[in-house]
Amino acid sequence: MAIGGKKIMKFYVLTLFPEMIDSFVSHSIIGRAKEKSIIDIKCVNIRDFSYNKHNKVDDYPYGGGAGMVMQAPPIYKAYESLNKDKSVRVIFVTPSGKTFNQEMVKELSKEQELIILCGHYEGVDQRVIDEIVTDEISIGDYVLTGGELPACVMIDAVSRLTPGVLNKDESFENESFENNLLEYPQYTRPKVFMGREVPEVLISGHHENVAKWRLGKAIEKTAKVRPDLMSLPPSPPAPLPQRERGE
Repeated sequence: MAIGGKKIMKFYVLTLFPEMIDSFVSHSIIGRAKEKSIIDIKCVNIRDFSYNKHNKVDDYPYGGGAGMVMQAPPIYKAYESLNKDKSVRVIFVTPSGKTFNQEMVKELSKEQELIILCGHYEGVDQRVIDEIVTDEISIGDYVLTGGELPACVMIDAVSRLTPGVLNKDESFENESFENNLLEYPQYTRPKVFMGREVPEVLISGHHENVAKWRLGKAIEKTAKVRPDLMSLPPSPPAPLPQRERGE
């Protein structure tokens, strides 16, 4: 979807706790982008599609076991209410999915619409996953109480690559994971803090030396903290925001 030739990134979140998503996306850079209609985020409360008078959306698992499982029908009805065709990717956030990384962020940022399904309790009925989900994604090797926090992480990461969301001072071009390097150290005023001075090269005004220092520090940090990244092929450049092209 686009207005005035500009792409609008649209997110639809199927959740039991829309207030968690709404609170997150109303602040900071993401909130500003939403206000400017650069991105759009709509929450759909799965509980609204319950088929019983108590708005119950979970039940005991077949085969026994601890906890409850989210039922397929309310989730499917919530998905149907969006009236989207099968070309729109549906992400189920789950610890058993593929690990979320910057390459995946770049891939997802090319989409114009994304649907995110947030699970809860002990899981989601596999049949609705088989029916509607295109991608199962995990934000890390740990377990959370629900999918709302991972959904916010994904919305934030993907939104930042949408043209117009970041201004020049917030550019992503030299951030961690670009070219498989972690970001170099950053400094600002005051020049001296707790006896620690800003590296002299950064106040030298010599841009070439600054660039060399930053690259060296990025390589040094990556080798120490994430040596696995250095064995990977260079990442393809992320698309520049439209307003910066040709500058």
